Amino acid sequence: MINSHAQPHQAYDEFSLVLNPDVYQPLSDDWLIGITDVVSSTAAIRSGRYEDVNYAGASVIAALGNAWGSFDFPFVFRGDGAAFALPPHGIMAATSALRQVASFASTDLDLNLRIGLLTVREIRTSGRDVRVARYAASENATYAMFAGGGLKWAEQQIKSGRYLVKPGRYATKPDLTGLSCDWTPFPSQRGEILSLLVEPSDHISPELFAALAKRVLAVFDAAPRQSHPLPSGVPLSGDSGKQVDAKGWSEVAASSDFRKFDDGLRLTLDCTPEQIDKVEAILVSARARGEINFGLHRQSHALMTCLVPSDRPDSHLHFLDGMGGGYARAAEMMEAGAHGDVQHHAR
Repeated sequence: MINSHAQPHQAYDEFSLVLNPDVYQPLSDDWLIGITDVVSSTAAIRSGRYEDVNYAGASVIAALGNAWGSFDFPFVFRGDGAAFALPPHGIMAATSALRQVASFASTDLDLNLRIGLLTVREIRTSGRDVRVARYAASENATYAMFAGGGLKWAEQQIKSGRYLVKPGRYATKPDLTGLSCDWTPFPSQRGEILSLLVEPSDHISPELFAALAKRVLAVFDAAPRQSHPLPSGVPLSGDSGKQVDAKGWSEVAASSDFRKFDDGLRLTLDCTPEQIDKVEAILVSARARGEINFGLHRQSHALMTCLVPSDRPDSHLHFLDGMGGGYARAAEMMEAGAHGDVQHHAR
């Protein structure tokens, strides 16, 4: 078990290894779990505000890391929100950062950011768990992966009004140093940018889900660069005039979180329509067997929000989502599937 002052040491550099349930270590009961999400994010995205939604989603990671003085804590970016784990002595930093980003989202971005905080102990009493593994996407970027169903359960509770953090009356501005969303969106090179969420049913064994996830990944890994959504050539920067050379860009691409495990698969990929159809057929069959639920969304471009931690300027973290709604739209489809009213996904 990971104690109050540590997180898992070994980082796995092959993504398929983090599908293995045995590599995950449980967090201590007293660790804190924080979760944020933009309320009505799909409506904001439909009105063209996808960059604001993504920026609000990533803001708590930047604010907390800058306040904490280190980014060496487990977190995951989810498009319209984020989740993180912090040892118990981080409760003041966590509460403050959550209040600051909610206030910032409201006043500066005109978005309602829901914020919640609870302990791993409270999650375990529900029969779920929070276990963490580390995935080294590159030499300079390591991302936390979460298993055990605990984050999913916590998010559902927070959306239903439990464990909410009350907004502070006089919230100061969050320190978002290092956070930017200034790259031009990246067009698909192969046909479509796919946002895919696949979650196991409560009764399915982790081993069975891992086998299914590997089947899905095998379809995408067969494509060049494992269906990476960022181009291999240096793209245009956005308004900031940021320029990188070929070596710098290959490091940016390598350090991105286009594949994640967050109580399920969370992927942003550049695919052919045939690849998507093949994977969708696999997932429709698995859902019919009651093994999983899934949501996917196709769009023309990918979007990147960057975080360069000030304490480790060589560590570039690049959060990816689909520009046309991405994970938020995929989650919407997944919710429809959970209620049995999903229809074949339109292109």
